[in-house]
Amino acid sequence: MKPARVRFAPSPTGHMHLGSARTALYDYLLARQSGGQFILRIEDTDQKRYVQGAEKELVDGLHWLGLEWDEGPDIGGEYGPYRQSERKEIYQKYARQLIENNHAYYCFCTQDRLKNVREEQIKNKIQAKYDGTCRDIPIDKADQRIKNGESHVIRFKMPKTGTTTVHDHLRGDIVVENSTLDDSIIVKSDGLALYHLAAPIDDHLMKITHVLRGSEWLPTFPLHGLIHRAFGWEEPVWVHLSVFLKPSGKGKMSKREAIELANDGKSIFIKDLLELGYLPEAIINWIALMGWSYDDHTEFFLMNDLIEKFSLEKLNPSPAAINFTKFDYFNGLHIRRLSIPELSKRIKPFFLEKGINPSEEKLLMLTPIIQERLQTLDDAPDLAGFLFDEDIEINPEDLIAKNTTKVESLMILKKIYEIISKNLNINHAVIEPPMREFVETSGYKPGQVFGILRVAVTGSMISPPLFETMEIIGREKVISRLEDSIRILEA
Repeated sequence: MKPARVRFAPSPTGHMHLGSARTALYDYLLARQSGGQFILRIEDTDQKRYVQGAEKELVDGLHWLGLEWDEGPDIGGEYGPYRQSERKEIYQKYARQLIENNHAYYCFCTQDRLKNVREEQIKNKIQAKYDGTCRDIPIDKADQRIKNGESHVIRFKMPKTGTTTVHDHLRGDIVVENSTLDDSIIVKSDGLALYHLAAPIDDHLMKITHVLRGSEWLPTFPLHGLIHRAFGWEEPVWVHLSVFLKPSGKGKMSKREAIELANDGKSIFIKDLLELGYLPEAIINWIALMGWSYDDHTEFFLMNDLIEKFSLEKLNPSPAAINFTKFDYFNGLHIRRLSIPELSKRIKPFFLEKGINPSEEKLLMLTPIIQERLQTLDDAPDLAGFLFDEDIEINPEDLIAKNTTKVESLMILKKIYEIISKNLNINHAVIEPPMREFVETSGYKPGQVFGILRVAVTGSMISPPLFETMEIIGREKVISRLEDSIRILEA
């Protein structure tokens, strides 16, 4: 494969979501696999929808996911500037070229007139589109009207007869009747180019070889192809990716659905996924498979695996439902492949968020005993936060094991205390054998004995592995809590 030059070109109009991340990932994989370049370009010509801080969120999200670019607004490059708002003069130059070559024209129609025309077309059950009133105004007359201060836009002059064929790498040739095409606006009245003009110009000037984008751009795909042809430029390889469906698989993912997901502790936004305790490696693995597959059984991928195995030929244009159960599964897999020091480092911010500041030593001790139980990093404080509590609350009823009386449970608790207090070391390797020996000789079940012990030392009926947990809590605190539990049952 020849080196590919690809661009991820987000608009800073909101939060970075899974769809954007997947497009960026596929761009990145194609560039790295082919020895090409991955370019970040900010498409901020729609100033009305611009959201303060959105660009920084995009940049931070890409860094967090490990998708580093070779050219962009922050690091520069040979083909800058890389923000469309800084390229206004470039677009105006090429827009004028289209007008002079009879591929575009100035339109002076007011909003009121356009509204009336549209309403009349709808009333008469005619396709609603521009009626071509300004299509044949001579350039010199249009220029004079502009000098006179008349407001105007620039429209692309679409062919009216025959058909237009554009080629999508996933779907093959797409043929449309030219009579159905509209003379779309390519430069607004404020002089800023719309995406339809800016993107083809930038892609040509930046030598982009492949354009990967969402399938929502398919309706305007013929326009973009025709603009390239109007300039006589070679078109890039067009790849329109599959849409994301709701988790139910019924209907496209929407903002409303995103709000409902948030109420269930789920999100499609990268910033939220970081805060919810998901690993960037798991996100990459998950979204890579939402529209692409290597074979019919391989599911676990690291970034290097994806760079080696990814191909455009195995992309699937069919819609992909967002499966959060699968996501949690991948997150668990990637958590379990982390080394103990690395996982310890990653869970610490979640303890700090809950007001717990564990020492590095204790974190390294507890990480191995909770690693298998973590689904997200955010689970760590809930699983092990009690280890850092000075005092615990014990429900007296929880100290009474199933199918035992209060007297029997108190006797078991006192025997536990006797065994543990005799040992100066409560290392799990030291304390577990005599405890298991007691279970075997007592006639009680392990769940009864260890259940009482667990509640006494942790305050909970559920905890990480019991003896390793006791070792982290420490002998002095364990004995103190056993004494308190005995007093509770005696009372």
